[in-house]
Amino acid sequence: MSIDAVGFSRLMGQDEEAAVAAFEERSTLIGQVCRAHGGRMFGAAGDSLMAEFGNAADALRAAFEFQARLVELNSTAPEGARMPFRAGINTGDVIVRDDSRYGDDVNISARLQEIAPTNGVVISETAWHHVHNQAAATFRDLGEQSLKNIVYPVRAFLAMPVAEHVASQALETVPPVRPGQRKRRSPAGPPAIAVLPFRVAGDDAELAYVAEGIAEDIIMGLSSTRWLPVIARSSSFQFRDDNLGAGAAGRALGARYVVSGHLARHGTQLRLRASLEDVSAGKAIWSRRFDRDMDSIFDLQDEIGGDIVAMLEKEVDRAEQARAYQVPWESLETWQFVRRGRFHMARRTRDDAKIAFDLFHEAFRRDPNSTAVLNELAWWHFWRAWLRFGVGNEYHDDIALVVDYSRKALFMDSQDARPHAHLGAADIMLGEPTSALDHLAEALRINPSFAFARSCTGSAHLLKGESKKAIAHFLDADRLSPYDLYRFHNYGELSAAYSFERNWPAALDAANRSLQLSPSYWYASVLKAGALVRLKRPAEARQVIMDLHKRDPNFRIERTSWIPFKDKAANAYLIEAYAFAASA
Repeated sequence: MSIDAVGFSRLMGQDEEAAVAAFEERSTLIGQVCRAHGGRMFGAAGDSLMAEFGNAADALRAAFEFQARLVELNSTAPEGARMPFRAGINTGDVIVRDDSRYGDDVNISARLQEIAPTNGVVISETAWHHVHNQAAATFRDLGEQSLKNIVYPVRAFLAMPVAEHVASQALETVPPVRPGQRKRRSPAGPPAIAVLPFRVAGDDAELAYVAEGIAEDIIMGLSSTRWLPVIARSSSFQFRDDNLGAGAAGRALGARYVVSGHLARHGTQLRLRASLEDVSAGKAIWSRRFDRDMDSIFDLQDEIGGDIVAMLEKEVDRAEQARAYQVPWESLETWQFVRRGRFHMARRTRDDAKIAFDLFHEAFRRDPNSTAVLNELAWWHFWRAWLRFGVGNEYHDDIALVVDYSRKALFMDSQDARPHAHLGAADIMLGEPTSALDHLAEALRINPSFAFARSCTGSAHLLKGESKKAIAHFLDADRLSPYDLYRFHNYGELSAAYSFERNWPAALDAANRSLQLSPSYWYASVLKAGALVRLKRPAEARQVIMDLHKRDPNFRIERTSWIPFKDKAANAYLIEAYAFAASA
């Protein structure tokens, strides 16, 4: 996010000291708000500020909040001494150098800020795809903008907060579906349930981790109930906006039932109010208040989850309920370290990943037998291995640690789906899809709603040359986690599967969806170029390749040969289409 003071030079001409004092007061406020929403300030220059967030929705909420507070602050200042601000938000990859951030995506945010109105916020289309269903906001399409020193036009949107009484209409205020886009269809099968992050009273950061952890444990418990589809945490936890009601969140997530709640501290006790709604009927089904001492919070996930399951299905087996909601192995202290680490991992920045790693290791030092800790360390190393994949052999060290932590976790609890899925993902990266499918089948037996395991199952079938089977699993993963932080990868895999089926329109659509979420994802660009060539649109294919090399001048198509397809003809098939596009 780029933030700039309006009228700073004019005020400097009138009274330099007053202008600097006003700017410092307002920039301090902006920094406080951004940090409260998970942002990190960097690159301050003159009357401009920059902030980095791991999540575009957090950036937008921060912008709305500090703009509202600045309007209030300016209203108390003399008319000639008021200093409003503009903000621009873009989503993409950056070059990290110490405490600075560089790259086209940083520059685009600065140019968007320049076209924003006073007290306003303008976002790019890339950011819009991340936020339009996650914040109580309306968006006005400003069309494609030719920005200074930016090679290609950028589609921009003016973002505006909506009042609470119209928040439920936020999902209908986005621009109409464009040609080539598909509206979300209602999922087939049993109605799904989503657990939203629980709200906390005030700015109690310690309580925020506890609230998030309780909600996460309820998701884990519900996921173990085999007949009930559960929306993944990585999607439902995107809906943190207080103004966006359960109905709007449920419709966006494709869930009929929504669990929400509010956690507050009263002396030495915690008070949680939880409710279950049928958002399709706009009807409250169940509501309860729970009062517990801090040391008894593990009881909450058991009681709330059990009540919800019993409410939705009276015949649920009691033994399965007990297994699903058992008290975690780890202590309360370890539990909090794990939840803090997950909070930072969700930010997807280098700094946050380091913080998460330190928190997980502290939890491991305190409780080396905790399955939660072992699983988080396995996931941390898997994600780093994926980022390193295809560039040297360093990722093998991380994969070895994934396997080690996952096996230890299974020794502690053989009925935990996560280590089975992590072992399956490791086998995929090692080019062993048949072995991977065995691990992933066990993960899905334990937790049929595990979107990550579904997506990995699709990848394993894809590596074996079974693209039809793969497509079904990728679509299931998208249904179970429609706002997943790593959804761009699932769409990339789906595009590859459609490419092997020679369904070029579907391959192009999936590649576009992947790039909308992560414009720098090289694999999706390769697949998009190949699909465009097959659709006899060579000029567009060449443009995709130009954009890819502009973002990554060192990219070579030979990187595709690292993908461990069992039949290497599949690698050649993808490389051939790319080479044809480059020479067309």
